[in-house]
Amino acid sequence: MALSYKARRRLSLVLLLVWLPMFIVAAVTVMNWIERPHILVELLIYIVLGVIWALPFKFVFKGVGKEDPDA
Repeated sequence: MALSYKARRRLSLVLLLVWLPMFIVAAVTVMNWIERPHILVELLIYIVLGVIWALPFKFVFKGVGKEDPDA
């Protein structure tokens, strides 16, 4: 079942306001547990994590910034 445009907008807002901050806190917590790597390795890890968090939700964000296709 495909989500409607309105449902995708609401879900994307929840993801950005709830899921993303929780993911950031979890990522920083895990990085603090391990011994601090070289600064470039740490930067690479944060860049990869910054991309990975949104991949499962790609279908939600696709087309949300455009006009409502049903209107």
